Amino acid sequence: MKTELISSRWRGARAFSRSLLLSCLLSAPLVQAQQKQDPMVANIVKEANQNSQLEKLAHELVDVIGPRLVGSPLMMQAHNWAVEKYKGWGISARNEKWGEWRGWQRGISHIDLVHPRVRSLEGMQLAWSPATKGNKPLVAETIVLPDPADSLAFQKWLPNVKGKLVLISMPQATGRPDYNWQEFATKESFEKMKQERTAQTNAWNARFKKMGYTSRTLPAALEKAGAAGIVTSNWSNGFGVNKIFSAYTKKIPAVDIALEDYGLVYRLTESGQKPKLSIKTEAKELGMQPAFNTIAEIKGTEKPDEYVILSAHFDSWDGGSGATDNATGTIVMMEAMRILKKLYPNPKRTILVGHWGSEEQGLNGSRAFVEDHPEIVKNVQALFNQDNGTGRVVNISGQGFLHAYDYLGRWLAKVPSDIRSQIETNFPGSPGGGGSDYASFVAAGVPAFSLSSLNWSYFNYTWHTNRDTYDKIVFDDVRSNAILTAILAYMASEDPAKTSRERIVLPVNQRTGEPMKWPEQRSPTRKGGLE
Repeated sequence: MKTELISSRWRGARAFSRSLLLSCLLSAPLVQAQQKQDPMVANIVKEANQNSQLEKLAHELVDVIGPRLVGSPLMMQAHNWAVEKYKGWGISARNEKWGEWRGWQRGISHIDLVHPRVRSLEGMQLAWSPATKGNKPLVAETIVLPDPADSLAFQKWLPNVKGKLVLISMPQATGRPDYNWQEFATKESFEKMKQERTAQTNAWNARFKKMGYTSRTLPAALEKAGAAGIVTSNWSNGFGVNKIFSAYTKKIPAVDIALEDYGLVYRLTESGQKPKLSIKTEAKELGMQPAFNTIAEIKGTEKPDEYVILSAHFDSWDGGSGATDNATGTIVMMEAMRILKKLYPNPKRTILVGHWGSEEQGLNGSRAFVEDHPEIVKNVQALFNQDNGTGRVVNISGQGFLHAYDYLGRWLAKVPSDIRSQIETNFPGSPGGGGSDYASFVAAGVPAFSLSSLNWSYFNYTWHTNRDTYDKIVFDDVRSNAILTAILAYMASEDPAKTSRERIVLPVNQRTGEPMKWPEQRSPTRKGGLE
């Protein structure tokens, strides 16, 4: 017994010694690295913290220019603004045409309830909506969709929409997000609400199925039947927030109304009060407009034909100001380029930034760049993309590149611990097939990485919504991302080794039983907005 105890203690002491030795071995290089901190990294941190241009850039882009719908004058204004900013910092920049898009300019939207009482409603026209005739108010009664027996019954009902404003969204039973219910409701009440909401949603979906239409195809049918306009409410599951996307009509206006006001109008219509709305939407059709990417670069000195690419989409939907989708990613890349030009004006490799157009319609700008510039694509050292909101970066995946850990690990080791410690890495990860512009490059075999951010209620409150505005930007987090990006770009440029593009062997798809495939490179839509 005593021998076993001694043996056990010896084994424990030996294990502790190995652990202590390993700890010392791992910590020694870290201590040495801290003692020999790269002065460039220290200077990047200092410049970002003491001379940040982020607030100024955000104000000019988000407040002064505003949302950047592809094909709109504001999108063109933003491209020209970025080029001038870069030139002011001594960085070569240009707007590079990749296609054409239906041009449209948003004007005033004003929506009022005028019967049975008067109330101004919160809402706006959808992107690419036709204006009201002569840009004058349209006054019409509202009508709700029936619950038909089948598609034939719906076709018989369709003439009823003539001259009416058709409410085509499901009215929400509650405008309180779930977290508010969870905090204050009884458990029984919360569960009851969720069950009723599920039943209502299922019934609404069944109604559309019986009609034989989807929310995308129905507006055209209503327009053909003589409807005066389309009214929707695309709630985003948060207080006061709606998604604002595209109109699917050619001649009649399509507007989105806030949940609270939509519910009011819907209930009045259902109860036979015959409410009337006055809608005025001003908009201009501009014909086909050129679509661009903004490209800027700091030329490399030793390996000018190898590239480190900073990446962010420039366009946005226009329900808000496009602040967190994706002005934040845009100004991160601009600020990183400004810092690098000031502190690292002669990089070993060329550092190029791409501000892509029409990401929201299918990664079109970045796909066009990949297709148009094979000479650059084949020589990319690494690409860093930032898109999903205002939060600090908390996740980086190796995107299925077998040796991504080797080089990303080296580069991340130089990042200050207060930033690096927040980041969870996933190596080798899986290749991203979509979602943002890095996927266009991954499909072409480029080591392209998404700098994925902390949520900040992004998907409910700011992603594609009417609340995506300047005040939602968290500048401390954005500044952290600019520091991270600048350091990664510097390290990737300086690395003596070319990054490996070797891919992992993808696993078997459990559903099909077939090996999964690397995402395919896709061509962009070069002429869009016409459907």
